[in-house]
Amino acid sequence: MLSKITSFALCGLDGVPVEVETDINKGMVSYDLVGLPDAAVKESKERVRSAIKNSSLAFPVNKITINLAPADLKKEGSQYDLPLAVSILIAGDQITANTDGIVFLGELALDGALRPVTGILPILISAKAKGFTRFVIPAANANEASYIEGITVYALKSLREVVGILTCETRFAPLTQRSFKAAVGAKKYDCDLSLVRGQKVAKRALEIAVAGGHNILLAGPPGTGKTMLARCIPTIMPDMTFEEALEVTKIHSVAGSLTEEGIVSLRPFRTPHHTSTVVALCGGGNVKVHPGEISMAHKGVLFLDELPEYTRRTLESLRQPLEDRVITVARAGGAVTFPADFILCASMNPCPCGNYGSAYLTCTCTPAQVQKYRSKISGPLLDRIDLQVEVDGVKYDDLAGAADGETSAEVKKRVETARKVQRVRFEGEPNLVNANMGEKQIKKYCRLSAECEDILRTAFETLRLSARARSRIIKVARTIADLDFSEEIKPEHILEATSYRSYEANN
Repeated sequence: MLSKITSFALCGLDGVPVEVETDINKGMVSYDLVGLPDAAVKESKERVRSAIKNSSLAFPVNKITINLAPADLKKEGSQYDLPLAVSILIAGDQITANTDGIVFLGELALDGALRPVTGILPILISAKAKGFTRFVIPAANANEASYIEGITVYALKSLREVVGILTCETRFAPLTQRSFKAAVGAKKYDCDLSLVRGQKVAKRALEIAVAGGHNILLAGPPGTGKTMLARCIPTIMPDMTFEEALEVTKIHSVAGSLTEEGIVSLRPFRTPHHTSTVVALCGGGNVKVHPGEISMAHKGVLFLDELPEYTRRTLESLRQPLEDRVITVARAGGAVTFPADFILCASMNPCPCGNYGSAYLTCTCTPAQVQKYRSKISGPLLDRIDLQVEVDGVKYDDLAGAADGETSAEVKKRVETARKVQRVRFEGEPNLVNANMGEKQIKKYCRLSAECEDILRTAFETLRLSARARSRIIKVARTIADLDFSEEIKPEHILEATSYRSYEANN
């Protein structure tokens, strides 16, 4: 007898339908699994056999042939255990059920219990787009699946429960959709911008960076608050929309890093260690391609602390994602494209001892040591960082005094206003912010007066800037103008934007 069950494979962040075809006939007892299965899928034979027997069901003692179609697609992971078991039970006349239009996903334990699998959210979203609306998944993946509208999901605990619902012996209620707003309100950030004493210039730069989606570099002696400033960036970023949250959750679901909440409700803040490899940062893997840190930081912040301590090769791998906002990871098994739309925040000491340029500390490094240390960061990478801020020490009275700075909530309101201006400006071009403007948008939305052009020409020649640096200064000036509720870019906006390129010029 022949049976067909629908499951899904995961290719990057996209789900692909997989049909599990099982044929059981008389003949020499055997179990053949074809269709490019990987080791995890091949090993499912013993898991499925034990799960069926321990669920008070009989495993067929016949010639069993199972095909995973399409046959040219590599099948990876353990989510095929449940569809394999259901397919065998139907083909072996153990149960009679109509499974048309139902997608089965789940790993089986030897006792028949259903274990969670990774990538449930992107699979369900892709399956819904392809017309599937009914799903059977493990109970442990229930939270992750409960945020999707327009589908019916049964989150069950065991193979026995799956058989019960297919044969109508047992009734189970489908998942109730959960509220994303409730998930957002349940979590808060641990830091606040008001806790950072002094550093008015750096705080202003953070506000500009977030308002326009610009990358930022904080350079200064150790202990001046660079890391604390960086950790405050998510607190002044606009709240994620539900669509953004789903996009981010898809990535974290594939990576297997989702919490019990089932959705990423706060902006990601990723801080990879300086010993991280190119694969850890960009993504990859020997068998299955996993997203890297730059994709895990999608719609959030990627913070690189002590930037010169990263290897040159690792840092150079950031250049293309910073421009394109996506990264394509190519391996022998194929190429996978992951989103990588993040704000890069980097911090560094200005020299090996950390005190170069400080008004309070004395540098003990030679000019050659300072130059060697700074040259670890290439010019092309530095050119892609819009705001470069020098952060110096703070006086004791500022540290000991009462906190009187603006809170993150106050700054966030101005940022949201500036983002709203950009949404109206770039209507029809979703998710576009000032930092992502191309030359076409710059010419259209960033027209400069003759006075502004003169200031920019002087800065270009004096600081020996590149064409890319000129464009980025204009983008930052556009953001500053938005924060000032100005339709035009004024000379003071160009001057302030140019001042944030001083570190590059000094370097």
